[in-house]
Amino acid sequence: MTATSNDPLHGVTLQHVLTTLVAHYEWEGLAERIDIRCFKSDPSIKSSLTFLRKTPWAREKVEGLYVKLMRTKRPLD
Repeated sequence: MTATSNDPLHGVTLQHVLTTLVAHYEWEGLAERIDIRCFKSDPSIKSSLTFLRKTPWAREKVEGLYVKLMRTKRPLD
């Protein structure tokens, strides 16, 4: 029997989450949805990843937005 994870973030890297959100919302739209300075002031993937890896509350918000986006983009199974 094969076990499957119900975690929508299983196997998804933080870098993939962030690049997907930036591709969809762009930095400005992402900063409007999540009020984090690293999204507003000279944003980059590298600096944002550094911040998100050190700041659990910010990472939770970013991952939550990603899950919400994926649910709207995919048909329900």
